[in-house]
Amino acid sequence: MRTDDFDYFLPEELIAQTPLLKRETSRLLVLDKQTGKYEDKHFYDIVDYLNPGDILVRNNTKVIPARIFGTKKDTGAHVEVLILKEINDTHECLVGNARVVKVGTEIIFSDKLKATCLEIKDEGIRILKFESKGIFLEVLNEVGNMPLPPYIKEKLEDKDRYQTVYAKYNGSAAAPTAGLHFTNDLFKKLKDKGVEVLDVTLHVGLGTFRPVKVDDVKNHVMHKEEYFMTKEVADKLNKAKKENKRIIAIGTTSTRVLETVMNKYGEFKECHEESDIFIYPGYEFKAITSLITNFHLPKSTLIMLVSALAGKENIMEAYKHAVDEKYRFFSFGDAMFIK
Repeated sequence: MRTDDFDYFLPEELIAQTPLLKRETSRLLVLDKQTGKYEDKHFYDIVDYLNPGDILVRNNTKVIPARIFGTKKDTGAHVEVLILKEINDTHECLVGNARVVKVGTEIIFSDKLKATCLEIKDEGIRILKFESKGIFLEVLNEVGNMPLPPYIKEKLEDKDRYQTVYAKYNGSAAAPTAGLHFTNDLFKKLKDKGVEVLDVTLHVGLGTFRPVKVDDVKNHVMHKEEYFMTKEVADKLNKAKKENKRIIAIGTTSTRVLETVMNKYGEFKECHEESDIFIYPGYEFKAITSLITNFHLPKSTLIMLVSALAGKENIMEAYKHAVDEKYRFFSFGDAMFIK
């Protein structure tokens, strides 16, 4: 299976640069994974496609202002840092000008924040030890920027629009973007209808958004991302499985949590671990029934995941339709429901 098999043509003007004024008014392409048939709807129509007894699982991670700009203390060279995840009292970071950051390099971000490089890893990754005058996250909120993907060129006026309305636990270097379409009002309508909403946590890092650079899909290595599942959620999911209820994931990150746990334990279980699961066609889904997701980058691990669920031909045909109908793509773009 070649990475090029997951390529498709996308005009640049279809890459959404800003979020819509109202989250729920984005468009929704509903795809039947059995037949390959699709329908053009709006996201608020999602209520019509979920049934009493369905389980909706969302990722309640919260994006931190993880992109920070600093200078090397000794030379003044500019350094861009993207904080990926916390490891004990250090952080794994992706460094833009990585060749100038060696073990012992000190980077100054502001008069309240600096970091020292403790370890060099491959692909521009460094382990940094931060020192802040005050609580780290509060200082980061002052000096950091929301880590918007590089294909978004427009300035984000409202930082909250790169957070889901249910974001709770700090730790992500990117938003779980399928959840950006939901409003509290939509969740109320779903709950009133009898849909149960459950939360898991996966802190989005390099595993989710790192591009595939190998020709053979099987040779791609996923980076590990931290996830949590509580006992209460695990018990409810196990009960739903026994009763053959639909388990619908909001986003690929929620999907990866659910599939990781089921692969490892054969059931849902309370856990706090790391996932490097890589889902591509040929994978047999053990946890989810359906998926609410965005439109993903060509040749990415995410388009491979949705292709595994709906079939590559169905996905490519649906994406072609979305391009023809001028849907908005990627993080601030429109949504798809694979039922």
